[in-house]
Amino acid sequence: MRIALAQINSVVGGITENTRRIRLAIERARDADAQLVVFPELAVIGYPPRDLLLKPAVIDSCVRAVDELAAACTDIAAIIGYPCPTGLAKGMPLYNAAALCHHGRVTHRYAKSLLPTYDVFDEHRYFEPGPRTDVADLSGCPLGVSICEDLWNDQEVMPRQLYHGDPIEDLSRAGARVLINCSASPFVVGKHDFRLRLLQSAAQRNKIPVVFCNQVGGNDELVFDGNSCVIDSDGRVLAHAKDFQEDLLIADVPIDGQAPPASSRVESPKTGIESAYHALVLGLRDYCGKCGFKSTLLGLSGGIDSAVTAALTVAALGPQQVRGVAMPSRYSSEGSLTDAAELAQRLGIRFQTIPIDDAHGALERMLTPHFEGLPPDATEENIQARIRGVILMALSNKFGSLLVSTGNKSELAVGYCTLYGDMAGGLAILSDVPKTLVFELAKWINDSPDSPLRQQFGSPVIPDSSITKPPSAELRPDQTDQDSLPPYELLDQIIERYVEREQSSQQIITEVPGVDPATVARVIRLIDLNEYKRKQAAPGLKITGRAFGFGRRMPIAQQYDSSFTPNPSSNANSNSPR
Repeated sequence: MRIALAQINSVVGGITENTRRIRLAIERARDADAQLVVFPELAVIGYPPRDLLLKPAVIDSCVRAVDELAAACTDIAAIIGYPCPTGLAKGMPLYNAAALCHHGRVTHRYAKSLLPTYDVFDEHRYFEPGPRTDVADLSGCPLGVSICEDLWNDQEVMPRQLYHGDPIEDLSRAGARVLINCSASPFVVGKHDFRLRLLQSAAQRNKIPVVFCNQVGGNDELVFDGNSCVIDSDGRVLAHAKDFQEDLLIADVPIDGQAPPASSRVESPKTGIESAYHALVLGLRDYCGKCGFKSTLLGLSGGIDSAVTAALTVAALGPQQVRGVAMPSRYSSEGSLTDAAELAQRLGIRFQTIPIDDAHGALERMLTPHFEGLPPDATEENIQARIRGVILMALSNKFGSLLVSTGNKSELAVGYCTLYGDMAGGLAILSDVPKTLVFELAKWINDSPDSPLRQQFGSPVIPDSSITKPPSAELRPDQTDQDSLPPYELLDQIIERYVEREQSSQQIITEVPGVDPATVARVIRLIDLNEYKRKQAAPGLKITGRAFGFGRRMPIAQQYDSSFTPNPSSNANSNSPR
């Protein structure tokens, strides 16, 4: 069977535009003599639609769009994801559904059975679990249609099964000869390797080919990498789409043990630091495009974070749409100013310098009488950062540009950032990028032959001194980050284990060689204390398994002590009265 995988970049809520893209993909698939074209999960409304699903008018528009698209499917079939009313008197009012459109109408509907409610997912808030896992007939071939999470309960691959049922196994037992999975699976570094193992396991275990069509593009904090593919019944990759861009993949899928086709297009997916780079660029480009921003601006300090942020912004939008602003204070080194200017020159972006000494002095004079008798501390340092935030927001307002903040995950974790200062902005590009990974990105951007910026400019774009000099906020004389923080190599290990793996302080102390227990306790305390800052931070782009954002729902007012270890001799579990 010739199947087209329409890996499209849906705009959340953009039902008219999404319908146009779907219709165009159907026409292109028809021109390629495909019998079936498959679209991603909720392709009509885009994923994740969140509380747009609570608006009845939105659902009505989605249903009408699917009916119109079905009418266009006369000599080709299409599987289209959309929110479908259940028609039931009880339970949630919607299914996360996929419609099989053929002969000018919807001939079958499949409703997602496994609804994720973890990390960034909250589908039980909107959807009712699907009532059945029956197969759909297409010209005599039974299709087993599933949606994203339905695939993610494989006992052979998943470290822990979160659900009691296995829709893929049920579809196989019901006689499916091809498994179709419509997906909106967000990007995480290294995740696609796991996806492939999952798809291969499903194909080999059930002895039938698997067709996986994934969404691509950025929607708010999430980036979708595409990487749609077809796995044959022996677990081999038969066809593979491009990553981080729209694609229409045509594959001749062997049914019932037929010989595989002589050749199919198999693109090589990006991995590691290269995949992180492309995810951040795509997420920023789509955030700007889908929110209506045509240009961006950022503060340039001469440091590595602002340099990498500027480079990513140029890669996403082009140098003509980026403005860099240096805002030196009395504590700024000459090297920071020259590094910022050199970066701007190498990238070809607009660059301006706005000193903050006058504003800083004026605020000090205003506040000094009210601080009488109190020694200088972080208060005075933060004033400088907040002056810079005011300047950048003024430029953002005046020119209609998106202000991108430059802080990284390590700083955001421990609160090494200033509310209403360097945290100001509409998007935090590096908020899920640990400092050690920022260094890796800078070196890859500069040196890798696969770096688009290296190819575009023909030489490194980030000044070497921005990479090699000790990181510093430059808010007091001779300041460096390591005055207040452990070395980033150690700090990032603690953050990754505590935030992403949910390890206790004792586990971290046991597993990280030579770590000082007091350092672990201090870092964890800083992470917990600074939840209030993160709640007020700009949205960021998620590239790790656990990002600060709407997927991590920690309380602000809490007093959990991660160092607490129950005393085995206590009678806390006894039945004695208190």
